[in-house]
Amino acid sequence: MTKSQVVLITGVADYWGARVAARLTRVPEVRVLGIDSNAPRQKIEGMDFIQTDIRNPLLVALLKAEQVDTVCHLTFNERRRKSESDFDLNVMGTMKVFGACREAGVRKIVLKSSTDVYGAHPDNPAFLPETWPLRGSKQYGYTRYRIEVEEFAQGFSKQFADELVVTTLRLANIVGPTAVTPMTKLLSQPVTPTLLGFNPLMQLLHEDDAVEALVHAILEDVPGVFNIGADDYLPLLRLLRMVRNVDVPIVHPLAYWGVAMLRGTPLKPEAYLPLALDYLRYRWVGDTQKMAAEFGMELKYTAVDTIEEFIKLKKGPPRARRFLEADYLRQIIDYRQQQRERMNDE
Repeated sequence: MTKSQVVLITGVADYWGARVAARLTRVPEVRVLGIDSNAPRQKIEGMDFIQTDIRNPLLVALLKAEQVDTVCHLTFNERRRKSESDFDLNVMGTMKVFGACREAGVRKIVLKSSTDVYGAHPDNPAFLPETWPLRGSKQYGYTRYRIEVEEFAQGFSKQFADELVVTTLRLANIVGPTAVTPMTKLLSQPVTPTLLGFNPLMQLLHEDDAVEALVHAILEDVPGVFNIGADDYLPLLRLLRMVRNVDVPIVHPLAYWGVAMLRGTPLKPEAYLPLALDYLRYRWVGDTQKMAAEFGMELKYTAVDTIEEFIKLKKGPPRARRFLEADYLRQIIDYRQQQRERMNDE
């Protein structure tokens, strides 16, 4: 880590940007600068905030004026429906951020992605290496745009390898008491449709480990693409039963037909299926050998630890000692606010 490192984080008004920024403000010799088109819901002490869009043509001038060393790019609309506005922000916005970083002489870019870019297919190997083709389902907008962003980032990093360090983290299914992700939505509902005869392994990542992985990539130079996830994998049905979720097996041709027929209707099948059906049918587990050998960080939580905490802090009564912790209450307040906003968006 360089002395007096200036780190700029995009998307600080959203969950991941706010958490990474708050974590970085506790690191000595790091100055944290956050940008977003919206103001954060609560002030992050120690962070300088500038309200602007990542597509602002003066972004280059800002990066130069602030002498930014590292950009952690977290601006991303994770909506299911594909839209021109989301494409412009997620894909075109990322291209503009990367281009501005190179023009301004930024040394490093950290990009958050997901293992869902691999897709779930019958010919997937048991563990997907980082070199595996990106064949993720384009049924949901957020997966489609992640693939397009990653394809651009990989080409960019190869073209400018001598000028920039580019780190892409493909995070496994994130679970925790405050994060809102497709997997937490799946685990939070009382009943989940499953595909009869299919029980794929699921790879999990605790929300705190996700934050720490992003911070580690910011503070250390670890160029390349890394799968980040726990090494103890849980079959889908066991996972659902651990959280007391009732699974309803459906013959898979009928399930696919039903989703296709109901898509776009008021019934909204995606509300009951936060993950596309293929991800409940076939394996899509990221190989973490490269994480262990090259990334230089150990995860704090196993998949079982993650689920047990999820059950205690979200599905069941919180541990008594946490009732008096202001940080815990703040997490719950923020989580409930995010849920209300998500419901309004949908």
